[in-house]
Amino acid sequence: MKAWGITDIGLVRRENQDSYTICQEMPSGHLVCVVCDGMGGAAGGQVASSIGVEVYISELKKVLTAEMSPEQIREASSYVVSLANEAIRSAAAEQEEYQNMGTTLVAAISCGSGMVISNVGDSRAYHITPNGITRVTKDHSLVESMVDQGTITAEEARRHPNRNLITRALGPDTNAQCDGYICTMAAGDFLLLCTDGLVDTVSDQEILFEVVHGAGPDDCLERLLEISKQHGAPDNVTAVLVQNL
Repeated sequence: MKAWGITDIGLVRRENQDSYTICQEMPSGHLVCVVCDGMGGAAGGQVASSIGVEVYISELKKVLTAEMSPEQIREASSYVVSLANEAIRSAAAEQEEYQNMGTTLVAAISCGSGMVISNVGDSRAYHITPNGITRVTKDHSLVESMVDQGTITAEEARRHPNRNLITRALGPDTNAQCDGYICTMAAGDFLLLCTDGLVDTVSDQEILFEVVHGAGPDDCLERLLEISKQHGAPDNVTAVLVQNL
């Protein structure tokens, strides 16, 4: 597998509170990618997202082994997400200016011919093939609940004034449960991890076109960032693209 990443402050925000990392080869041999979108003030958001990424990777290195099944990887990921949550809450308790900080998290771990995906909050994972784009994760957000209840449509959710209100995050929640998914990928398939700064400004069809039909994956994320900026990029934009070779 091969992976690319990008993060940008966007056109409106004064600081970039997103964080991401790509670990091309863990001691266990796995590829691991993680994206976090921080919240809670200028300093707090960046601190929370950085802790989320760093603790997730460092703790995963301790528990991930080469012989794990996808289900065992999913359990290991859930465990280290809980450790990241504890680390963010501890840091928040130590300094008053950090007390309201938190972060989303979406992560992917390679497993054979696919990826194990974990998420908390509204950062997303998409499975992209020549046949289409499918959202793997489910947002933990107010508007997602409204879509589930049938009070608004998915398209209305994209423009809803409360679309940024999330119902689950690392930091604010004492026990922030993550969802886990196993995504099977054929050769040539892509997995995109991204913050809401991308999906709020770039449509699924635009993402699909650039990933599958664009000039190539090496500069695909730069093209998606440019589209986001053409649409105003009011938030930080962060994305990681993985291709199953």
